Amino acid sequence: MRLWILLIGLLLASCGAKAVAPTFHAVENPAELSEWGVLSVKSGELRLGKGVVPYTLNTPLFTDYAHKLRTVWMPDGMTAQYREEDVLNFPMGTVISKTFYYPEGEGDVVLKTKDSQPVTAKTGLDLSKNRLVETRLLVRRDAGWEPLSYIWNKEETEAKLTRIGAIVKLTLSDDGDMTPFNYAVPNINQCAGCHAPNNTSRKISPIGPKARHLNGTYTYAEGAMNQLDKLIQLGYLDEAPNKRPRSAVWTSFEDPLEDRLRAYLDINCAHCHNPVGPADTSGLHLNPDNKSAPHLGICKNAVAAGSGTGGRKYDIHPGKPGDSIMLYRMETRDPGAMMPELGRSLTHYEGAKLLENWIAGLEGSCG
Repeated sequence: MRLWILLIGLLLASCGAKAVAPTFHAVENPAELSEWGVLSVKSGELRLGKGVVPYTLNTPLFTDYAHKLRTVWMPDGMTAQYREEDVLNFPMGTVISKTFYYPEGEGDVVLKTKDSQPVTAKTGLDLSKNRLVETRLLVRRDAGWEPLSYIWNKEETEAKLTRIGAIVKLTLSDDGDMTPFNYAVPNINQCAGCHAPNNTSRKISPIGPKARHLNGTYTYAEGAMNQLDKLIQLGYLDEAPNKRPRSAVWTSFEDPLEDRLRAYLDINCAHCHNPVGPADTSGLHLNPDNKSAPHLGICKNAVAAGSGTGGRKYDIHPGKPGDSIMLYRMETRDPGAMMPELGRSLTHYEGAKLLENWIAGLEGSCG
């Protein structure tokens, strides 16, 4: 009798471990995240749906020290096309997700820590140690990409669709130093603030999944592998040349300081600060192919900063971080002056230090 009970238990456990099959909703926007099937909660873990592929970026966007689980899924038979500089050309039916979470302390306290073991098809995110905040989707429909935001409930069992956004009050613990902050879930209009990198067309687009950001290693259930090669192996990418662009890892001292800083500015700033972006009138172009000193901010007077200069004259003053507007705007928490304007209420001290070190090492003067 005990043997039968054990066998039944094992059978039920194995059935429960099966991944949920994702569903593409071509028109309607489900009220609950689970209806997409890209993520599900089972046995205290956030798990990937069937065929959902996790990925990371060499240098990620900063969002108030939140950790992020990024995934991509495509319907059967669909394949993305490789593009050298732009986002991979994903087919209709693609669902990209990004889940924001924190290692949690007591109450509303969340912990500032480094990323832990990556989520895979076999290993989910342990919800006894992590607090889910929101999951954002980018859905590739017939008319183009559509952004959707889902907020997780306190029980971490389901996330509900929101169009008006939300403010989640949290306290960040950094080795015991407590900093209260307001985590902002964007409303539907704010999504375009970052995801419409061309100020003329205003078309929504992903930002992260470009070849240069994906050209790195991820530890999958089957082992570590280059992410572009893994997408090809899975049939999610048609092909990629042997010689591929690669963004530096901003925390890796194996990459030169300038490369790390440019990668950081690329992912955090260049979706607005590029020749055709929403910040095109600033004259500050932080896209990686820009090599012009003035357009990088070096000895450039502020054009559209208004009161956000912090009393400083140049965007970047070589050798003088304390006289540089860009560093001031990265460090301040003043809503009227801080950069980026969206996506943070805390200062990214490590990112600001990277910029400070680069400016300090620049030679020359602004006259």
